[in-house]
Amino acid sequence: MAVVKVITAQTIDESVKKRIEEVFIKKHNGEEVSFTYEIDPSILGGILVVDNGVYYDGTLKSRFIQLKDKDAFKKPQISTGSVIYNGDGIIKISGLNSVKNNELLKLENGIEAIALNLEKDQVGAVVLGDETKISMGSLVYTTGQIVSVPVGPAVLGRVINPLGHPLDGLPEIKTDFYRPIESPAPTIMQRAKVEEPLQTGILAIDSMIPIGKGQRELIIGDRQTGKTSIAIDTIINQKGKNVYCVYVAIGQKASTVSNLVRILKENDALQYTCVVCATASDSAPMQYIAPYCGCAIAEEFMYNGKDVLIIYDDLSKHAIAYRTMSLLLKRPPGREAYPGDIFYLHSRLLERAAKLNSELGGGSMTALPIVETLAGDISAYIPTNVISITDGQIYLDEELFHAGVRPAVNVGLSVSRVGSSAQIPAMRKVSGKLRLDLSQYRELAVFAQFGSELDESTQHILRRGEKIVETLKQDIYNPYSVEEQVVLLYIVNKEFLKDIPVKQVREFNKGFINYIKNYRADILKDIAQTSDLSRENMEQIEKAFEEYKEFMFKPN
Repeated sequence: MAVVKVITAQTIDESVKKRIEEVFIKKHNGEEVSFTYEIDPSILGGILVVDNGVYYDGTLKSRFIQLKDKDAFKKPQISTGSVIYNGDGIIKISGLNSVKNNELLKLENGIEAIALNLEKDQVGAVVLGDETKISMGSLVYTTGQIVSVPVGPAVLGRVINPLGHPLDGLPEIKTDFYRPIESPAPTIMQRAKVEEPLQTGILAIDSMIPIGKGQRELIIGDRQTGKTSIAIDTIINQKGKNVYCVYVAIGQKASTVSNLVRILKENDALQYTCVVCATASDSAPMQYIAPYCGCAIAEEFMYNGKDVLIIYDDLSKHAIAYRTMSLLLKRPPGREAYPGDIFYLHSRLLERAAKLNSELGGGSMTALPIVETLAGDISAYIPTNVISITDGQIYLDEELFHAGVRPAVNVGLSVSRVGSSAQIPAMRKVSGKLRLDLSQYRELAVFAQFGSELDESTQHILRRGEKIVETLKQDIYNPYSVEEQVVLLYIVNKEFLKDIPVKQVREFNKGFINYIKNYRADILKDIAQTSDLSRENMEQIEKAFEEYKEFMFKPN
């Protein structure tokens, strides 16, 4: 049975009622129709008819609004529907005749939803609030917009949920700037070449798998292999480099996120960072929109000529949240029950990272998505999808991690498609042969386990490789500056460490860097200013090394 509500400013004659009823009975082609009449003086005059959620607005109030606002006819028309199903964070709505995909919907009690399934006679939407407060028959309105979040400097230093509401106990974010969470990626002509380095502060990465501003570099590996630690180190290393950071936590425990925020505070990194958090206890829709919210915040800085680093931790849980929503919406499942558009889910997110050309301000957004593997299987569905979208990957090996090599970067499976173009000249000079030397060492170390006699050249490669591995080991939350990295790699390349016992290499390197910082800071300053390693710098490093070595090993 159809329900038609007639709203007028004052009581109407029976003859007018009869004409209205004749029109709508004819419209429903013999279907039984129930009419209700209501008086609302606020409409000023005329008639408003609501037919199964469709509005026929002939009121004076709407005419006055249109006359006052010259652009009113250009604005999207609001349509109304009603909830016919509610469960598991999903609502189905009847009567929305002009809704668009991904459009923000509002219920009469203020709860918001996102339209995802547009079917012939109903709309499927995911709820962004408390679904228990939604009752059958609740009115739902289109807004003509998609979800927007507060952006700009006001969000720095804050921990927020994907809707922009604070989670850190501080007041609501006050800003005049909002940005929709979905927006087109920059075109090819709007992009510039990725060639300016973004330093992570991690020696193994900056030397062999360099990351450039505007790049998308995947961090991939099994759980508990140090993926998040690399992301945190990279954020900490941006201190004083005029790079804003956005960290998006998807499906993590609240205690884990709380610990991460504490670490950022202790290292004075929270002041230039925004943390967007959708924990494991949040609904699947909230986890689904979290990375898009973080991307919108980062885009605001990028389009204002700033450099931004954004971490998505992690996209495996994001894909699971989207699969949950899709199955509840009765979408056809594909491989591993993921929906057919799972690739588009991540490609439309990661393609928004870019280095903009000078006409658009030259800003950049560098994305470091994180993906978790199971038993080191990088050929699984979601990992291969994300690998194909990104510009390289940093693969963390569980065996290396448990062997004490941390960060546990597997150089053989890691790659940066930007390469040495995202390194300063000094780093290119000292890191050129590093990957090859490390690969040779790993290969020969396998054969050395059999205990057979090895010739002198093989033993030399093994000894050299051991010193390189020890040099690349690094404590968490203790990033090196690029000048310090250049100094360490120079003494490794020149084999100055050949007389240092393997077990003492790490402590020796730490002490040597401290010596350089305290007594020969002019070397680091010169490399930082010129971005190059001159012959004079090399001689100074060699002299400083001899001084420190003599000091360390002089007899008591």
